[in-house]
Amino acid sequence: MSDAKAAPTRFNLRLAILLAMAMFVLVVDTSLMNVSISAVVRDLDTTVSGVQGAIALEALVSAAFILIGGKTGDLIGRKLAYILGLLGYAVGAIAMTLAQNLLTIVIFWAFIGGIGASLLLPSMQSLIHGNFEGDHQKRVYALVGASAAIAAAVGPLLGGFITTFLSWRVGFLLEAVIIAVVLAGIGLVHDVPYTGRRSIDLIGALLSVIGMGGIVTGILVWQEGGEYVLLLIVVGAAALVGLVFWLRARSKRNKATLLDPALFTSKLFRTGVSGQLLQQVALGGTMIALPIYLQMVLEYNALLAGLSIAPLSLSMFVIALLAGRRMKWRPANLILSGFLLSVIGIVIIIPIVPIATNGWFLTIPLIISGSGLGLLVSQLNNYTLSPISDERVSEAAGVNSAAGSFGLSFGLAFAGAIMLATLSLTFTSLTNASTVLPAEDKQQVATALEEDAQVMSNTQLEKQLAHENPAVREEVVRINTEARPLALQVALLIPLLAGLLGAGNALRMRRLPDPAPSDSGEASVIG
Repeated sequence: MSDAKAAPTRFNLRLAILLAMAMFVLVVDTSLMNVSISAVVRDLDTTVSGVQGAIALEALVSAAFILIGGKTGDLIGRKLAYILGLLGYAVGAIAMTLAQNLLTIVIFWAFIGGIGASLLLPSMQSLIHGNFEGDHQKRVYALVGASAAIAAAVGPLLGGFITTFLSWRVGFLLEAVIIAVVLAGIGLVHDVPYTGRRSIDLIGALLSVIGMGGIVTGILVWQEGGEYVLLLIVVGAAALVGLVFWLRARSKRNKATLLDPALFTSKLFRTGVSGQLLQQVALGGTMIALPIYLQMVLEYNALLAGLSIAPLSLSMFVIALLAGRRMKWRPANLILSGFLLSVIGIVIIIPIVPIATNGWFLTIPLIISGSGLGLLVSQLNNYTLSPISDERVSEAAGVNSAAGSFGLSFGLAFAGAIMLATLSLTFTSLTNASTVLPAEDKQQVATALEEDAQVMSNTQLEKQLAHENPAVREEVVRINTEARPLALQVALLIPLLAGLLGAGNALRMRRLPDPAPSDSGEASVIG
């Protein structure tokens, strides 16, 4: 597995496509699971909360172990780590085609699949860095980024189609087939050797797992209405702060570290990683709010919801490809434009939410936001990693992937939690202010709306209330109708804020020199 690195003389299109296919599977996997929840619950005779817990666990394992995954690639070889990551995903996909209970999903799909993702993401970025150079490298980063973008947006459509007309098991079987195709072309991949220290920083690894896992777990527990939310988040934040001090202390004593803190002496790297995190928060927040809006308020099925989000995915894909190959602006200017366009799109969507009668109302703002996100996915990976030397690229890619994975899981969890918290407060407020509901029924109605109606359409709610007094039924539906758009508008403030912070970060990038290849510029500092 330790092929000598060979500098390519021409663009290896087949390898680039295989890398993009691997990224597509990685991203579409969770989308397929999200739109298959009801079918999985029915077929396995389990609960919605159980399946949602498995989805949360997969994201959590990936985010928590991704820094360790990057270091593992250094120790065993980036190519071997890439293969093991693909095999981990294949095990999860095959298990989903055969699963007869929730425990199988938790063990094989969530845990083993999550570990696979933590190995696959940093090793893939290291291999792109080592197998392509110059403009070819930019093209591959753009292609892989576009593949991830379109998978995130089109995943609900593909999953909805397959689940509706075939079976959710077929979707995961197709994932395994794609992984087999990618592995069949593994001979095209040249390994990227690592010449640094090979000892393991166990304390740093433990702190990274507790830090990343604690914060995301805290938000997920808050979303589910559990206890000890603040404690979990504080423990996670304290562990991340402790990791910073630990790495600095170990580095000063010239001992092995989970990652080299000298990476962060590069302003290019710091701003690039920050941009990656904020872009993924924006994407995660958008992709949790819009599908819920389309299915919960407009009462679309998975297919119609996917079609409504298609303008976002298509614009992301097209702009990412164009920006990676043809746009000659400074990378910092493209990144700034990307964040600004994503903000403009969200700003337009927010007032549309209460008045839209169909998904066509979202088309123009989704194209605007998608164009912005397309610019970002085409530029950020290359901006962050191009100045890094081959010796440090796995560590840098691990940090970059950790920022992206953490940002995505944070955006999904936090926007979802904010939405549910707003629903809860709004249900209670509107119920208490009602002049139709009897005083003795108000608390019961508020509690029922909070606990049951948050995942139900008005049509489903009317069926559930069929036995109630018509006036009470109409009032409860009215409260439900008014509360949901407001909650979704508040949830969209998360990607909006992330976009604004990203634009501020991009302004800092404009004051820095453009990133240069690793044999020049700041590579002497971080190599």
